[in-house]
Amino acid sequence: MRIAITRTGGFTGIERRAELDTSCRPDATHLEALAHRALAPGPDSPGRGVPDGFHYEITVDGRSVRLDDPHLTHEQRELIQTVLKEGA
Repeated sequence: MRIAITRTGGFTGIERRAELDTSCRPDATHLEALAHRALAPGPDSPGRGVPDGFHYEITVDGRSVRLDDPHLTHEQRELIQTVLKEGA
């Protein structure tokens, strides 16, 4: 499974992008479960972030969702942190 995260916004407005392939990873099952839950529709939340907040696009095998901080689920936040930290 290919997971891509794009982060935009923030105080400086610098875009950051990382991608991770779960094949051959020991934590593949966990990451894939996080990715499926991150794409699932969540409870209704305000569609707007906060001033100077981050905006995210999570793409998993061609399916995408756009999110605004601080309106992230625990699963979305964990997936974002993992991919941006370890992705290339």
